[in-house]
Amino acid sequence: MARVGEPERVETVVVGGGQAGLSVGYHLAQRGLPFVILDANERIGDAWRNRWDSLRLFTPARYNGLPGMPFPALGHSFPTKDEMADYLVAYAARFELPIRSGVRVDRLSREGDRFVLTADDRLFETKNVVVAMSSHESPWVPPFARELDPGVVQLHSADYRNPSQLREGGVLVVGAHDSGAEIALDVASGHPTWLSGRDTGHIPFRIDGIFGRFFGVPLVMFMFYQVLTVSTPIGRKMRPKLLRHAGPVVRIKPRDVATARIERVPKMVGVREGLPVLEDQRILEVANVIWCTGFSADFSWIDLPVFGEDKIEPIHRRGIVADVPGMYFVGLFFLYAGSSGLVGGVGRDAEHVVEAITFRTRGDRFVRLRDTSAEEE
Repeated sequence: MARVGEPERVETVVVGGGQAGLSVGYHLAQRGLPFVILDANERIGDAWRNRWDSLRLFTPARYNGLPGMPFPALGHSFPTKDEMADYLVAYAARFELPIRSGVRVDRLSREGDRFVLTADDRLFETKNVVVAMSSHESPWVPPFARELDPGVVQLHSADYRNPSQLREGGVLVVGAHDSGAEIALDVASGHPTWLSGRDTGHIPFRIDGIFGRFFGVPLVMFMFYQVLTVSTPIGRKMRPKLLRHAGPVVRIKPRDVATARIERVPKMVGVREGLPVLEDQRILEVANVIWCTGFSADFSWIDLPVFGEDKIEPIHRRGIVADVPGMYFVGLFFLYAGSSGLVGGVGRDAEHVVEAITFRTRGDRFVRLRDTSAEEE
């Protein structure tokens, strides 16, 4: 370990210890390459552990295994978020991955041919850096949220755990995709509930039903893994659309919402007299608002020319940044395929990136060996 103020030198640094970072670590370890994984959370799996209590994954266990270790559950079951967190802990332990928990990287820059990462008073120097974390890091709420009456309880989905956090009275859930629909059902048994937002449609079968188990889910997974990729015409056509717009709701059906007596209402567009205003100018007198409005990209800590004009999505090809040799991304939505953002889909992307790191590392070692041999002659 380097002393305070001195950089610790590692051949490859992986930023992020979730499923993407652990998959990268697995492939690096299999090739015998030195590396370290830096994770901001205090425990592996906290990104899953700290989500709402009733959350279950949207993909069956058979699709949730990382490279080298199947998920330990019935293949057709849908793991809870805590089971997923425990699996990641077991995975890191089984392959003895070198993880530094509680290390939040706050700047990534470059000096000469080395990357420099700072994390509070720690410095790391590396030849290769893999950003293995989702771009969805900062909970987003509309600016008018601050105009709501102080007495209205406001929670983002990132902070919501269960209905005990709410005041007595009505709940407006803003955002009608997966998190919004699931959280609305979670609170509806004890509160009058309204679900606001554009209807993005829904998958036309039960993912945990007989059809879903044997036909529907396998077909969707095949499409996400093999058809919707940047290597196919349909994948290249669909990618921009999927990046801009939410897909269909996976688990919740319209009849589930109706049965729970949740009222679907138009989009919330502002605040009047401290209360939510809908697109039809209706004012809702509610005691609670839960923002299921997603997350904004936050790569502000990366001080490198890797982004396009939008400053949001890095410019890469299958996770490899050509303009900044040694820089890689894993875990981004549709990095290579529709499966790239799924637990079981990151392994393929991680392997591709590690192959590039291996080629680059071995090439440099060959050059150094050749130079050393020439000097000896």
